[in-house]
Amino acid sequence: MSSFFTNKVVAITGGSEGIGKALIDALIPLGAKVATCGRSYEKLYNLQMEYTNVMLHTVVADVSKEADCRKFIESTVETFGDIDILINNAGISMRALFEEAELEVFRKVMDINFFGSVYCTKFALPSLIKKQGMVIGVSSIAGYRGLPGRSAYSASKFALQGWLEALRTEMLDKQVHVMWVSPGFTTSNIRNAALNAKAESQGESPMDEGSMMSAAECAEHILHAIEKRKRSLVLTFTGKRTVFMNRFFPALTDKLTHKFFFREGKLVK
Repeated sequence: MSSFFTNKVVAITGGSEGIGKALIDALIPLGAKVATCGRSYEKLYNLQMEYTNVMLHTVVADVSKEADCRKFIESTVETFGDIDILINNAGISMRALFEEAELEVFRKVMDINFFGSVYCTKFALPSLIKKQGMVIGVSSIAGYRGLPGRSAYSASKFALQGWLEALRTEMLDKQVHVMWVSPGFTTSNIRNAALNAKAESQGESPMDEGSMMSAAECAEHILHAIEKRKRSLVLTFTGKRTVFMNRFFPALTDKLTHKFFFREGKLVK
């Protein structure tokens, strides 16, 4: 990696674990000034203890709350002066069939995955326009292909990508670059924290986490794409294949996706 990130102020939501933390772990050695937020004071405190004597700013914030997003962005600007890059990473998943899921599942997922990104970007935009900076959205393959048992999650990622595409077009004259990334299956806590039909954390991952791309590798790809100012990034062979198949062979992809997620008529993934 070049000196691209040296002294750049990078604000990352959801940086206490998973891809967010991996991004921080990669950015700090590159000389970036990093700000992050999360809901857990303990996790942020442990993160801060890992990086004493470096430019790391942490804020306890729930991105589903507009006031918390304002606090995070304003404190970042107050601490570092401006924001060069905003990475909307915080997210939550869910695992329940639509007919069984309570509506609260949809509210929670949309509040975090979509509105959290909208809030943070809205408050950071004056600084990003001033710096001709970048807005990054961490999306998902579910933003290209709706997944059974993940209907709320898919909806939130489709919404995220549509909004980012509109924003990207609006910002062309202001030289603010907008990009979204779709990691595919990546090792993280998102499946453990996924909401069940009652909008409660399911507490365990239904998938083999060890077989997935590591969060560190995912972060490396994301930072490389940011430096190259790519429009979008789809990761993993499975992810790229899914996007391709869904675009050109949608009916077949319906059947293959159903086969992957269902066994004997029951949702298993």
